[in-house]
Parts: sequence; C-alpha cells; structure tokens
Amino acid sequence: MLKIAFSPIYAHPLPKNHRFPMAKYELLPQQLLYEGTVQKENFFTPKPLAEQYILHTHCADYWHKLQNLELTRQEERRTGFPLSAELVEREITIAQGTIDAALFALQYGVAMNIAGGTHHAFTNRGEGFCLLNDIAIAANYLLDKELAKKVLVIDLDVHQGNGTAEIFLNNSQVFTFSMHGAKNYPLRKEKSDLDIGLEDGTGDKIYLTVLLKTLDRLIKEVVPDFVFYQAGVDVLETDKLGRLSLSLEGCKHRDEMVLTICKNNHLPVAVSMGGGYSAQLSRIIEAHANTYRIAQKLFF
Repeated sequence: MLKIAFSPIYAHPLPKNHRFPMAKYELLPQQLLYEGTVQKENFFTPKPLAEQYILHTHCADYWHKLQNLELTRQEERRTGFPLSAELVEREITIAQGTIDAALFALQYGVAMNIAGGTHHAFTNRGEGFCLLNDIAIAANYLLDKELAKKVLVIDLDVHQGNGTAEIFLNNSQVFTFSMHGAKNYPLRKEKSDLDIGLEDGTGDKIYLTVLLKTLDRLIKEVVPDFVFYQAGVDVLETDKLGRLSLSLEGCKHRDEMVLTICKNNHLPVAVSMGGGYSAQLSRIIEAHANTYRIAQKLFF
C-alpha cells in the first residue's frame, strides 16, 4: 500500500500576502482522493518529532532558538517565514512524516510525504522556507538505527539543496546529488557530492538526458541501499521562481525516471514534495499529483 504522510498542520496559515502556496498541502490530498488514485487508508498522520532526532542533525543552540522563538529578525527574514510556535510544530511534524515515510518505504518500496523537502535548512540555521531539514533528519535516523548503510539523496528541486550538502559534507554514508538552476537561489552554492547546474531555460530534452545518464552512473558508483527523493516541481516553465523550462509532461517523465530506477534496482525510496510556485495553483497540484500517480502505478 502506498503510504502518505499528511497532517492538517502542513497547511499552517500564513499572512494572506505571503508568496508561499500553503493551499497546495490541503488541495493535493483532496485531488488524489477525488480522482481515486488513493483512498483514505493510504494517509497517515505523523506525530511531532522527538528532540533527540533533531539534535542528531541540527545544532543545540539553533534548536533552542527555534523552540523559544528567539531567532533574530535577520535570521527570521532569511527563512522567509514569520516565526511562531505553530510553524515550529509544523516543521517537526513534517520531519517525523519523512522518517515514517522512510520506514514505510523499507516495507513497501516507496512512501511519500505531502510536505517536506526542506533542503535549505543547515545544521545551524534556516533559509528559504526551511527551518529543519527533514531529509537529513530521516537519513540520519536510518543510519543511526542501522536500517541503511549508504543513502543517496536525489534532489531535483530547481534550487540547490545547500543545507543538505552542508549537513553531509563530511559524511561518507550519504551521497548528495543536486541538479538545479545554476544561476538561481542560492547565490552562494554549497558543495554537494555531485552538483549539476543547469542554464536558464533548460527544457525537457536536455534535462531528461542529463538526468538519466547521471542516475545510471550514480546507482553503479554509489551503490546506495536507500534513496531520498526531493521532487520539487519548481522546474516547470510556468514557475515564478524556477527559470527552467520543463513542461508538465517533462516533469512527470522526470518522476517516472527516478521512481522506475529505484524500483528496478530494489531501492526503497522516500519522496518529499519540495517547491512549486507556478502562478496557477492547479498547475502545481497537477504536477505534484503526477508523482503520486506514478508511485501508485509502478509499485502497486
């Protein structure tokens, strides 16, 4: 069964003029249920994450400041969110959702988190709509519990997974791969194990050719036993922040490529949603829904 983490807190309200499209977290499950891709029993509600697992990835001082809502105004601005207790609870619930999804992936081959992909969170700070790094927390959980020995992070959000790269810079058990817009945020890139920066306007043909060649090589060279997939849909040509030019069909083919390679190589994969900022909310929902449709079709 395809297991999907979802909590009402994922759609934590922000000021009406905020550009982050929180509505997608409510609408995506509704769409998947409406069209019959999944049933209610596919969804599970994660609990807030225990502190010990946060501290295995993030600095104690940073976590203390988050807990006590003590970020400076500059630190808060860097995250892009107005800090609140509800927002912190949202982040720790998302992180637990990705851990739970990873555990379900070990059982079923694939599992999803309606939110997550918070790859701009560093060990000691948040950036770009990210406070805690759910993928890093979940990867460390699997390694600590000896449920995985070698983790591959496939980050295909249009923005480099700079926080994830920093967290695992000196950890040979996690291989970080980020394919992103070369001239897009963040201006100062971190060093992933493999970074592929794409030029503005890169379309389906080049993108998919590069990705297939890279994934085939990484599976052979890295030899992972678990995959985390950051499936941001801000690669779409319609995205307000993306600057790449993938079509909706190209984005769908990207997801099919990643999930097929994982399935064919018997690699459990936990999928986090990532970004998406197209002007039309329906476009964002459709692109994200494709990821779930493909997972359901391929694995079940």
